[in-house]
Amino acid sequence: MKVKELSKKSSPRIDNKFVQALNIQTYGEDNLYPQAFRDIVHASPSGNECIDRLADFIEGYGFKDELFSEYVINRRGDTMDEVHCRMCQDMAMFNGISLHVNYNVFGEIVELNHVPFENCRLTEPDENGVISKIAIHPDWTGKKTRNGKAIQVKKDNIDYIDVFNPIKEVVLAQIEHAGGIENYKGQVLWITLFGNYEYPVGKGDKVATEMSTDEGLSNVKYRNVRCNFMPSTIMLSKKANSVTQTGLDGSESIDYDNDEVMNSLTKIQGDKNLGKIVEITVEADEEKPEFVNMDSKNYDKEFEVTDSSVTERIYSAFGQEPWYCIRKGKIGFSGDILSDAFEYYNSIVSRQQRFIERVITRIFKYWFEPVNLSNDYSITPLRYVQNGSSDKNE
Repeated sequence: MKVKELSKKSSPRIDNKFVQALNIQTYGEDNLYPQAFRDIVHASPSGNECIDRLADFIEGYGFKDELFSEYVINRRGDTMDEVHCRMCQDMAMFNGISLHVNYNVFGEIVELNHVPFENCRLTEPDENGVISKIAIHPDWTGKKTRNGKAIQVKKDNIDYIDVFNPIKEVVLAQIEHAGGIENYKGQVLWITLFGNYEYPVGKGDKVATEMSTDEGLSNVKYRNVRCNFMPSTIMLSKKANSVTQTGLDGSESIDYDNDEVMNSLTKIQGDKNLGKIVEITVEADEEKPEFVNMDSKNYDKEFEVTDSSVTERIYSAFGQEPWYCIRKGKIGFSGDILSDAFEYYNSIVSRQQRFIERVITRIFKYWFEPVNLSNDYSITPLRYVQNGSSDKNE
């Protein structure tokens, strides 16, 4: 088969188009790729666990310089450690981060804020292919409310902020163009592992189908437990009957019409009502209702292979095979095994950590005051510590 024929069987994960009314490039055909991907991950037990573990390892123990970690970087009182945590979560989910910086009248950075990556969109490039602004909306689905009203996706509700360029002459020119420092919106550093100004796919995008399947399997298990542990039965009746519900707390007999009989029968189904008894009293044999049994089916074994293969592929996509093997009991469970797993995964996330270190170094190179005399913005990796110790230097 020729390569061009293979290309017909697949399509780009992210289709972009330009929306002139909003002056943005859509992030996916419906402009909601990050929101849809996030929902898929959160609905998948395995995917959500893998994303959380990835974010934890990227964050590590935070910056080696503890004074820098505790440094307050904006008027909200956020510390560098708190913003770093949010950056790591975005990096784990979307392979990208976005940060907003404010300047003083001297063109120096005085404030740093995290911007949720899913809230950012790229504007249209100019004739030279340069993107000069980032469009930010609090909720591109249009569902979030403010003062009781939905924040519609329209230009009036979108902030168009200059892209990060800390050169003093550029910043001062932008301040002047905005009509003064009080009107200046600052800049946004929007950057991804996929290159400059290219929408990235999420870390687990390659197993998005598996994560959606994982959600479906969870639903099957839920309904299997909640609804399917009692044999299903059809009751055929001619007229009103008397129903007695008997439980551990005694019994009660009440006359019902046929609809109420069926409602009563419904209430004794499911896992919480297992073992209850229903007695139906009739006045004559010909009034006796007929019960037709319907064999119920336990689907656990039928989905066992699918469940196992889906989980394995999700763990593999995140590079977390050691935890999958530990979970399945393939390699046992010991301190040495966990220590090796930690070392292995630290090597996996080292690229993301170096990426964040470069971003922070780039910003604080233009900070208005010295905050890290050693200029060491490295991140301390996680270590498996036995005996309940939490000393990060062990």
